[in-house]
Amino acid sequence: MKRFSIIALFILLLTTAATAAGTVNFTVKAPGRVYEGDKFPVTFRLTNADGSDLKVSAIDGCTLLFGPSTSQSQSYSVVNGRAESSSAIEYTYYYRADKAGQFTIPAATIMAGGKRMSTSPTKFTVHERAERDTPGSQRPVAVDDVDTQTAGRKVNADDVFVRIILSRSSAYEQEAIGCTIKLYTKYSISSFMPTRQPSFDGFLIQELDVQPALNEIETYRGQDYMTAILKRCIIFPQKSGKLTINSGNYDISVVQYDNVNMGMFQVRQPHETKIKVSSNTGTIDILPLPSPKPEGFNGAVGTFTIDSRLVGNSFRTNDPATLIYTISGTGNVKYLKEPQIDFPSEFEQYTPKSDIKTNVSGNEVSGSMTVEYTFVPQSVGDFTIGSDKFVYFDPARRDYVTLTTPSYPIKVAKGLSAPAPTEDQKAIENKNSDIRHIYLGDKNPSMTHTLVVTTFTYWSLYAILIILTIAVIVTSRARVRRNADITRMRTAKASKVAGRRLKTAERYLSAGDNDKFYEEMLRALWGYLSDKLSIPLSQLTRQNITERLTERGYSAEASSSIVSVLDECEMARYTPESSSRMDAVYRQGVQAINNLEKR
Repeated sequence: MKRFSIIALFILLLTTAATAAGTVNFTVKAPGRVYEGDKFPVTFRLTNADGSDLKVSAIDGCTLLFGPSTSQSQSYSVVNGRAESSSAIEYTYYYRADKAGQFTIPAATIMAGGKRMSTSPTKFTVHERAERDTPGSQRPVAVDDVDTQTAGRKVNADDVFVRIILSRSSAYEQEAIGCTIKLYTKYSISSFMPTRQPSFDGFLIQELDVQPALNEIETYRGQDYMTAILKRCIIFPQKSGKLTINSGNYDISVVQYDNVNMGMFQVRQPHETKIKVSSNTGTIDILPLPSPKPEGFNGAVGTFTIDSRLVGNSFRTNDPATLIYTISGTGNVKYLKEPQIDFPSEFEQYTPKSDIKTNVSGNEVSGSMTVEYTFVPQSVGDFTIGSDKFVYFDPARRDYVTLTTPSYPIKVAKGLSAPAPTEDQKAIENKNSDIRHIYLGDKNPSMTHTLVVTTFTYWSLYAILIILTIAVIVTSRARVRRNADITRMRTAKASKVAGRRLKTAERYLSAGDNDKFYEEMLRALWGYLSDKLSIPLSQLTRQNITERLTERGYSAEASSSIVSVLDECEMARYTPESSSRMDAVYRQGVQAINNLEKR
């Protein structure tokens, strides 16, 4: 019994702690559709607290009938081993609507947790009595009035639509902008299929997870709508000027109702109506970053801090060591470039390892990029790892900021030497260093002398050296010309770079990571086309891809195949069934690149 008492006490403490940690809220629930003369409730809800001294003001145009009627509820759950508990008290008042018009429920106040809390004033509409008697087909469609959603009625543009909502109308290059694509509807939705997603030409995109659901009522332009967020992302403009997010197209089935006469009564039978909807376009004025750009600026925009540290305090030759460099802050963290650290030439360096972690709060992206530089000292002595400058543009200051890491003096002692020689190696070394036997052969020195410059061998070697020198000069000049031709080099390396990126996409394919697979496929294809066509990534569009490939003599089939893969990847990122298409999309992407490389 004592054991069970301890367990019960532990559960009670968990419940009490969870309740105490819960957020205290005081809200009001407005009535639904109200007609003149109707009785309706107004409910005030206090969550996770005990209340007292509730004060409620009168509502103009309405008569208080009685109240408050009080009810309490409590819930307890354990999610992932964490106990959660919440409680609520509801105070309900009942009113009669005396006249039609728009009215406001004044703010109510209550004492809770030692302080006075209040609700926000809430507006609601009382409709005229005559409107109730008007047939539903003749009244404006309303989200809370099924009688107005009759079958056969035309679904207007202001009944169902999709909006592209941007967090700001202007920004600097690389500055984060919040973008939300939201569905507004007065009807219930039975099916929703995007046929063309909005295109973000000129932007880099960081997707955010959303679960589309028609679970909120929003007032827009004086009308109520059910809303669902279809897509939410943070976009980073890559060039200045007026950039446009093109509209998307959607096939939607809305639910309307047939009134079926059953003799004594009527029933509503749902009926699906298919419509096509296009979203609006979003336009943003993108400001160029101020010029001249300071030395060391690599495109970082936001607010950042930097930190660097050496792992360990003693260093020896042939022993690896690590320098850790961390950039933290808010901005385009995901697209920061690795700093170039000035290591002494006597240090052997390995490929740096980067780890980027980001999170989104509102319309801002914050996080950090940690880079580990591994190096191996090869010589004994005193050395210095040079300081590094990190330059970023701060949109709030409208100016560049330079941060500097310290330099690190390092004293390298003698470490492990090369492996000791074997017995056979020692024998060979001793034999080579020993005094050799005096030669006892023929001792008939010649008394004649021949000038070397008069021999054929001398002039032959001289001619060979001249030919080799000319060949080296010609080869070096050809290499310089090739290196100077950046466009040709990028074109030649395009397929190799794409191949490496496709290998990354293949790993995500094997792991079944849907989002990262399509993101890597898009990065590989856009990067390949940018290198192949010598067009900056920020200026690539589907139109100029097709035009440039046609100019270079590629077939229409080759052009359309790679563009269709881009479209497939874009759409697959927003459709839940896209995971089943990953294998096919990967094969199509590889085939499209191979078709372009065959010429």
